[in-house]
Amino acid sequence: MTWFVLISLLLIGLILVATEILFVPGTTLVGIVGLVFTAGGIYYAFLKFEPGDAWLVVVVTLVLNFSALVYGFKSGVWNKFALKEAITSRSFDDRLAGLEVGMDGKALSDIKPIGKAEFGERIYEVKSDAGLVRAGTKIYIHKLENNKIIIKT
Repeated sequence: MTWFVLISLLLIGLILVATEILFVPGTTLVGIVGLVFTAGGIYYAFLKFEPGDAWLVVVVTLVLNFSALVYGFKSGVWNKFALKEAITSRSFDDRLAGLEVGMDGKALSDIKPIGKAEFGERIYEVKSDAGLVRAGTKIYIHKLENNKIIIKT
Protein backbone atom coordinates (compact mmCIF):
# COMPACT_ATOMS: atom_id res chain seq x y z
CA MET A 1 0.00 0.00 0.00
CA THR A 2 2.90 2.37 0.75
CA TRP A 3 4.34 1.92 -2.72
CA PHE A 4 0.94 2.45 -4.31
CA VAL A 5 0.43 5.78 -2.51
CA LEU A 6 4.00 6.92 -3.29
CA ILE A 7 3.85 5.99 -6.96
CA SER A 8 0.37 7.52 -7.31
CA LEU A 9 1.48 10.85 -5.82
CA LEU A 10 4.62 11.02 -7.94
CA LEU A 11 2.86 9.87 -11.11
CA ILE A 12 0.01 12.36 -10.71
CA GLY A 13 2.59 15.09 -10.08
CA LEU A 14 4.58 14.09 -13.16
CA ILE A 15 1.47 13.93 -15.34
CA LEU A 16 0.34 17.37 -14.20
CA VAL A 17 3.78 18.91 -14.75
CA ALA A 18 4.01 17.30 -18.20
CA THR A 19 0.49 18.54 -18.99
CA GLU A 20 1.54 22.06 -18.00
CA ILE A 21 4.60 21.89 -20.23
CA LEU A 22 3.10 20.17 -23.27
CA PHE A 23 -0.56 21.10 -23.45
CA VAL A 24 -1.38 24.21 -21.40
CA PRO A 25 1.82 26.22 -21.13
CA GLY A 26 1.54 29.50 -19.31
CA THR A 27 -1.40 28.67 -17.06
CA THR A 28 0.91 27.75 -14.13
CA LEU A 29 -1.96 26.43 -12.00
CA VAL A 30 -1.67 22.92 -13.40
CA GLY A 31 2.11 23.01 -12.95
CA ILE A 32 1.86 24.25 -9.37
CA VAL A 33 -0.62 21.51 -8.47
CA GLY A 34 1.73 19.00 -10.11
CA LEU A 35 4.65 20.28 -8.04
CA VAL A 36 2.53 20.06 -4.87
CA PHE A 37 1.72 16.41 -5.64
CA THR A 38 5.39 15.72 -6.37
CA ALA A 39 6.51 17.41 -3.14
CA GLY A 40 3.85 15.46 -1.25
CA GLY A 41 5.17 12.22 -2.73
CA ILE A 42 8.73 13.09 -1.75
CA TYR A 43 7.63 14.01 1.78
CA TYR A 44 5.70 10.74 1.99
CA ALA A 45 8.82 8.86 0.90
CA PHE A 46 10.84 10.43 3.72
CA LEU A 47 8.10 9.48 6.21
CA LYS A 48 7.75 5.85 5.18
CA PHE A 49 11.21 4.77 3.91
CA GLU A 50 14.80 4.74 5.05
CA PRO A 51 16.70 7.96 4.20
CA GLY A 52 18.75 6.24 1.47
CA ASP A 53 15.64 4.95 -0.27
CA ALA A 54 13.91 8.31 0.14
CA TRP A 55 16.85 10.10 -1.50
CA LEU A 56 16.69 7.61 -4.36
CA VAL A 57 13.01 8.51 -4.82
CA VAL A 58 14.01 12.21 -4.88
CA VAL A 59 16.66 11.60 -7.56
CA VAL A 60 14.36 9.50 -9.76
CA THR A 61 11.56 12.05 -9.40
CA LEU A 62 13.85 14.95 -10.31
CA VAL A 63 15.24 13.08 -13.32
CA LEU A 64 11.75 12.26 -14.60
CA ASN A 65 10.41 15.80 -14.09
CA PHE A 66 13.53 17.35 -15.65
CA SER A 67 13.26 14.94 -18.58
CA ALA A 68 9.64 16.01 -19.14
CA LEU A 69 10.74 19.64 -19.10
CA VAL A 70 13.58 19.05 -21.58
CA TYR A 71 11.31 17.00 -23.84
CA GLY A 72 8.72 19.78 -23.76
CA PHE A 73 11.22 22.36 -24.96
CA LYS A 74 12.83 20.09 -27.57
CA SER A 75 9.57 18.81 -29.00
CA GLY A 76 8.70 22.25 -30.36
CA VAL A 77 5.44 22.47 -28.46
CA TRP A 78 6.08 26.18 -27.91
CA ASN A 79 5.98 26.75 -31.67
CA LYS A 80 2.32 25.75 -31.70
CA PHE A 81 1.49 28.61 -29.35
CA ALA A 82 3.83 31.26 -30.75
CA LEU A 83 2.66 33.93 -33.15
CA LYS A 84 4.67 33.60 -36.35
CA GLU A 85 3.17 36.41 -38.41
CA ALA A 86 2.66 40.06 -37.73
CA ILE A 87 -0.46 41.90 -38.79
CA THR A 88 0.68 44.78 -40.95
CA SER A 89 -2.59 45.93 -42.47
CA ARG A 90 -4.44 48.93 -41.14
CA SER A 91 -8.01 50.04 -41.45
CA PHE A 92 -8.93 53.12 -43.46
CA ASP A 93 -5.45 53.46 -45.00
CA ASP A 94 -6.77 55.19 -48.11
CA ARG A 95 -9.63 57.01 -46.41
CA LEU A 96 -7.98 60.42 -46.77
CA ALA A 97 -6.81 59.87 -50.36
CA GLY A 98 -7.55 62.90 -52.52
CA LEU A 99 -8.04 65.27 -49.59
CA GLU A 100 -5.75 68.19 -48.91
CA VAL A 101 -5.43 70.80 -46.17
CA GLY A 102 -7.39 73.90 -47.20
CA MET A 103 -9.88 71.99 -49.37
CA ASP A 104 -13.40 73.49 -49.26
CA GLY A 105 -16.49 71.49 -48.43
CA LYS A 106 -19.95 71.62 -46.93
CA ALA A 107 -21.33 70.33 -43.63
CA LEU A 108 -24.10 67.81 -44.30
CA SER A 109 -25.09 67.41 -40.67
CA ASP A 110 -24.61 69.41 -37.52
CA ILE A 111 -21.01 68.94 -36.46
CA LYS A 112 -20.92 68.95 -32.67
CA PRO A 113 -17.91 68.30 -32.66
CA ILE A 114 -18.19 65.23 -34.94
CA GLY A 115 -20.47 65.02 -37.96
CA LYS A 116 -20.69 64.43 -41.70
CA ALA A 117 -19.30 66.68 -44.42
CA GLU A 118 -18.95 66.53 -48.18
CA PHE A 119 -15.69 67.23 -49.97
CA GLY A 120 -15.86 66.86 -53.72
CA GLU A 121 -18.23 63.98 -54.45
CA ARG A 122 -17.57 61.99 -51.25
CA ILE A 123 -18.97 62.15 -47.73
CA TYR A 124 -16.60 61.95 -44.75
CA GLU A 125 -16.83 61.92 -40.99
CA VAL A 126 -15.15 65.07 -39.69
CA LYS A 127 -14.30 66.72 -36.40
CA SER A 128 -14.62 70.42 -35.69
CA ASP A 129 -11.99 72.39 -33.78
CA ALA A 130 -14.35 75.35 -33.53
CA GLY A 131 -17.21 73.62 -31.70
CA LEU A 132 -20.73 73.50 -33.18
CA VAL A 133 -21.04 73.85 -36.96
CA ARG A 134 -24.57 73.89 -38.43
CA ALA A 135 -25.56 71.76 -41.43
CA GLY A 136 -25.12 73.55 -44.74
CA THR A 137 -22.20 75.70 -43.52
CA LYS A 138 -19.17 76.11 -45.79
CA ILE A 139 -16.11 74.53 -44.17
CA TYR A 140 -12.49 73.81 -45.02
CA ILE A 141 -9.99 71.17 -43.95
CA HIS A 142 -7.74 72.57 -41.23
CA LYS A 143 -5.69 69.40 -40.49
CA LEU A 144 -5.38 65.78 -41.63
CA GLU A 145 -3.93 63.67 -38.85
CA ASN A 146 -4.20 60.04 -37.73
CA ASN A 147 -6.96 59.29 -40.25
CA LYS A 148 -9.01 62.20 -38.88
CA ILE A 149 -10.25 65.20 -40.78
CA ILE A 150 -10.22 68.34 -38.63
CA ILE A 151 -12.29 71.18 -40.09
CA LYS A 152 -12.91 74.86 -39.45
CA THR A 153 -15.53 77.26 -40.76
